[in-house]
Amino acid sequence: MDRWLIAGLGNPGPEYAGNRHNAGFMVLDELAARAGGRFKAHKSRAEVCETSAAILAKPFTYMNLSGGPVKALADFYKIGPERLIVVHDELDVPYGALRAKLGGGDNGHNGLKSITKVLGTRDYLRVRFGIGRPPGRMDAASFVLRDFATMERKDLPFLVDRAADVVESLMAHGLEVTQNEFHRVDLNISGPPR
Repeated sequence: MDRWLIAGLGNPGPEYAGNRHNAGFMVLDELAARAGGRFKAHKSRAEVCETSAAILAKPFTYMNLSGGPVKALADFYKIGPERLIVVHDELDVPYGALRAKLGGGDNGHNGLKSITKVLGTRDYLRVRFGIGRPPGRMDAASFVLRDFATMERKDLPFLVDRAADVVESLMAHGLEVTQNEFHRVDLNISGPPR
């Protein structure tokens, strides 16, 4: 059976662990826990957990260099972009919502920009973990590098769990079924105070 490559995006190091920008890492940790696997360092500059269905990968370069490790792993395991799923935080999706899509732009997300550039294609699956827009006039770059707010943190485990469900659904059932199942239900979460 052909395996999938699932790349969760984030920044390495304990100081970034709870950041909104690290939602991808959080979801990959959940997928590894479900599979009973552990991440190990790989020569591709990523931590990798191999399961029967997928290669789970957390690049340990910074976000804007995520493409290098993803391409190295795709080459190493001989996995084409049609079997790549990238899990990332998304400003243009409200907190509490998850979206699956194929291709499209990067919406200024440096991790996606890097992956698209090195792969030479936008045609890979994405699981977009909604973090919403920053409050007031806060700079988007500052917002993504902050930890989830206290109110958000109470729902975070549920959202991470659901995002892992979205990844598993994409692998098992494809994009259309997954969108029909997960796009119609958004949590009734107000998000950070405005």
